[in-house]
Amino acid sequence: MSKNTLLGRLWNWAFGHDRSIGFGLEVLGHLTLKQPRVIAVFVLLMTVFCATQVPRASVDGDMLRVFAHSGEEYDNYEHLANTFGTFENDIYLLVNSPDLTNPATIETIRAMALDLSNSEYVTGTMSAFTLRKPGPDGTTLPAVPEGLGSPEEVKTALTELYQNDPMMRNLINPDLSGVVIIVFPDPEMTKGGGTKQMIASPRDVAKDHAGTDVQVELTGRPIWTSEMLSAAVGDQIKFTIYGFALGSLIALLSLRSFWGAVLVAATPFIAILWVMGLIVFLFGSFSFLTIIVTTIVLVIAFAESLFFIFNWLAYWREGMDPYKAVDETVRVVGPASALTMLTTLVSFASLSLTAGQGIQEFSQAGVLASLTNFICLMTFLPLVLKLAVRLGFKAPKPSFAITAPIPLAWFMARKFGRPIAALAIVGTGLLLIPYFLIQPHFSFEDFMAKGSTALTAAEQIDQGVGGVAPLYVSIPLKEGVSDVGDEDYKTIKLVHDIVEKHLGANKVISAAAFTHYADSGFTREQIFNAVGDLKRRFVSDDGMHALITGFMPTIIDSEELVKLKEGIQADVKAAGIEGAEVGGFRVMTTYATDNIVRGLQLDLTISVIVNLFLIGWAFRSLRVAVATAIPNLFPILGTEAYLWWSGAGLQLTTVLSLTIAFGIAVDDTTHFLSHYLHARREEGRSHMDAIHHTMERIGGAIIAATLILCSGTAIVMFSELPQVALFGTLFVITLGFAVIGDVFILPALLVAGGRFFHPLGGVKK
Repeated sequence: MSKNTLLGRLWNWAFGHDRSIGFGLEVLGHLTLKQPRVIAVFVLLMTVFCATQVPRASVDGDMLRVFAHSGEEYDNYEHLANTFGTFENDIYLLVNSPDLTNPATIETIRAMALDLSNSEYVTGTMSAFTLRKPGPDGTTLPAVPEGLGSPEEVKTALTELYQNDPMMRNLINPDLSGVVIIVFPDPEMTKGGGTKQMIASPRDVAKDHAGTDVQVELTGRPIWTSEMLSAAVGDQIKFTIYGFALGSLIALLSLRSFWGAVLVAATPFIAILWVMGLIVFLFGSFSFLTIIVTTIVLVIAFAESLFFIFNWLAYWREGMDPYKAVDETVRVVGPASALTMLTTLVSFASLSLTAGQGIQEFSQAGVLASLTNFICLMTFLPLVLKLAVRLGFKAPKPSFAITAPIPLAWFMARKFGRPIAALAIVGTGLLLIPYFLIQPHFSFEDFMAKGSTALTAAEQIDQGVGGVAPLYVSIPLKEGVSDVGDEDYKTIKLVHDIVEKHLGANKVISAAAFTHYADSGFTREQIFNAVGDLKRRFVSDDGMHALITGFMPTIIDSEELVKLKEGIQADVKAAGIEGAEVGGFRVMTTYATDNIVRGLQLDLTISVIVNLFLIGWAFRSLRVAVATAIPNLFPILGTEAYLWWSGAGLQLTTVLSLTIAFGIAVDDTTHFLSHYLHARREEGRSHMDAIHHTMERIGGAIIAATLILCSGTAIVMFSELPQVALFGTLFVITLGFAVIGDVFILPALLVAGGRFFHPLGGVKK
């Protein structure tokens, strides 16, 4: 097939022996060398555009964005919220007082409840002061009357309300040490940026009425979202500044040159500016997942920039003209950088196979960032290096501390190559066992910001009234009567009793809960009129669905929650009620996380297989793919074995970190094999000499790059969000294992498999 035809060129690009391992993508670097002025204009325009976007950057900390469109559980939750409204967006005020029954104290809390209900951001409140009790002749009276004159009267009123009203059993502490006030936000007022002002309103009211005898804490999903948002914004600033500073410091130590460190840091600075600007432009805001992408790009850019400059300086020290050394580095390192970009891109892209808005955005942002980082490396860096030479930059000597482990690694590979290789192969095989045994795990508190006052308040509510986290059971009705027909009422009562059996007495509310009022002569119509807007939380507007709400602890283990949900479902089905749905925010997040994590685990497997195939295809050798497998599977499987052994299980960010860490860990292997094969095919070196030469040439760069990757990502370990901190922890562990794989295991495998890898030297470049 002629190479001059279009089909011939495509065939040669995909399968030919004279193509580059970067599939020709390094041509962007060659274009920079041929048209420096045109590329300089592009770099300038791109930088200016992204710089104008960065001031618009914001972080959306809403957890719902992570799980949106993730599957059946999310769809059920969304349908539930649209039908009944639910309690998920309510704000809870935990009001504690050592002197709650003091008439003056109770009036202070009443005034607080009144001020809360008068806020423009609130449609209503529920508390001991909003409810009424049956009076004579079908009338109603305030459940807690004004003007109570003694602690005994206050105690009597609160005790009667606690004993008789199903809702108040979940809002009044049994020991009368505190009460809970529920605030119903106006959804129209909280659109856009209104949530911040909506949260500020009850905070201000609570501050005005709190004192020595009255302590107030806020909790609820809007408060959790606010705390996550604040933590995510702080993380974005911290990750960028500290990550950049650490990368620059390691570059300084590696090159022992201030201006050398500046050259290394210049590309990451521009790359992070481009990536942030493009993410803001395309997505409008960051989520607490996509914010991690900026840190990943920062450390990858540092690592690739360091690889590039290490090679450039090596050519320069060997006597090559510094300008020509830039050209040669683009020719030699450019293809490897293109391949490393592709492996990282594949890892990010594989995540898109799993449903969920948060995962999709993370995947898309990662793919965008990988491409952007490569473009920056191939355009900006060659230009800035040539500018540095023109301005008088001199080549520094590398740091001995960075290259110190290389002689040891070469000695061990040369003397003990076969035992090390055998141990690595057997060990990696054994690590497959925990890979198949590990199970998904979800912990709600791991999504909350560290030191969360909202989480503390939720725990106190759990201890006081047994929790107010809602679990919903939606059942279809047959009669379609607005105030519930008799047959439908029996069905509601049956399901109410089933839920109460699982959650405990007085922990369920529904249309069948107000027995005290019914026993006092109230009709169902009168009861529904008395609860006002809350009626929609018991019966849908068309009278065709009823909602039974149980209240469980906010902090509940995911396995326990699964058993609870499945137990209720089984009992409802056994009662002959079809079409019932058990849901809620906690149920949705638990099941959605399980589905997402299982999907991500499959994505990780696909990413590993595709990347190993891609490397083998790029180098035109199955032998290379085999050499790549062990040193890069070992870090991933080792980290998963640690998770299995520790009992942490697979969580959302766990699999994300493993997938992306694998894509990045392959980068060092790619650079190693690229230099090894270059030494074999173009320099004509023997197998052993090529291994030794490669270790001396880029061993220091591998160690320095890994230090940058680990230290830069280690910043994430100190995130205020536990899930993000876990991402950083596992990322660092995986990369730590990876440097062992690349510096010690890979050379040993190459040495041990001398005959197996010998034919690689004869393959045409």
